[in-house]
Amino acid sequence: MNDLIGKWVQVEGQPYEGLWFEFNKDGTFKAQYDPMSIESSGTYELGQGEIIMQQTTHTFGMVGEFKGIFQVEEDQLKMALASGPGQEGPEDLSEARIYQKE
Repeated sequence: MNDLIGKWVQVEGQPYEGLWFEFNKDGTFKAQYDPMSIESSGTYELGQGEIIMQQTTHTFGMVGEFKGIFQVEEDQLKMALASGPGQEGPEDLSEARIYQKE
């Protein structure tokens, strides 16, 4: 079972508070950050604690492959992604952003 399925909102006190990701069963995702009018979408693949997101649309053109790692504990998601498309993903969750399941 994929614990990542659903909508996750970045919690208060994070750099992009209110940013949300919605991961769907069919391997697609959507993201939105209202304060900057940013929307993005694409597909994702999961490994053991790893995620690869193929961002195919983005308001500012940031498309490509984003490697990352994640951990789901009950209704909380910790996720750390590469800072840009095609860059190496993080090695640990020390700089992970925290999201709450909606």
